[in-house]
Amino acid sequence: MTASSIKKAALQHFARHGYEGTPLSDIAKEVGIKTPSLYAHFRSKEELFMKLFEDVLQEHSYRTRQLIHTLQGSTVEQMLFRILQDNCDNYMLSEEKMTFLKRVMLFPPAFLQERMHRQFLEAERALIDSLQAIFTAGIHEGIIKEEPVEDLVASYLCLMDGCFLQLYYYGKEPFYNRLNSIWRIYWDGITTAAAAVTRPGRS
Repeated sequence: MTASSIKKAALQHFARHGYEGTPLSDIAKEVGIKTPSLYAHFRSKEELFMKLFEDVLQEHSYRTRQLIHTLQGSTVEQMLFRILQDNCDNYMLSEEKMTFLKRVMLFPPAFLQERMHRQFLEAERALIDSLQAIFTAGIHEGIIKEEPVEDLVASYLCLMDGCFLQLYYYGKEPFYNRLNSIWRIYWDGITTAAAAVTRPGRS
């Protein structure tokens, strides 16, 4: 019995029942141990919950950083679309992680809300820095409209959040059928007239 098996069982229960609806005894029962044995690995339910939240955020951040590294040399549109697409793909890798993240982001335990918000912003910082660099390059190349970079990043993050909810509520196939149209309308809205005329498209 390891901490990883406890976290795996805890993820399932927190995703299905939330923080308040998950007693440690249920997690212990699924792992096959007595509840006091959990404390050899985690001091409290709060610590276990926050460790799961941190793990999910770090896993997502690592995947995004790796993707951005592989996209060096791609066009601005290719980079932005692939980051958006991969963000959606990442949620589909594990339905339980997706459900867990959706539940805790929309309905966090009240006493942990501020702490979780800080952790989320810290995890998002690297993505924001990368997006700022991409949008800045797009403006310099005459592709993206000269809007404040902070506003462009904010609009993109809102698009990502909207896609996350669409994916969760409508499912994989209906969402991906819509994704190209969603992206086309967004991209046309932030690009210059000259870029629209010479648009090479995505690959």
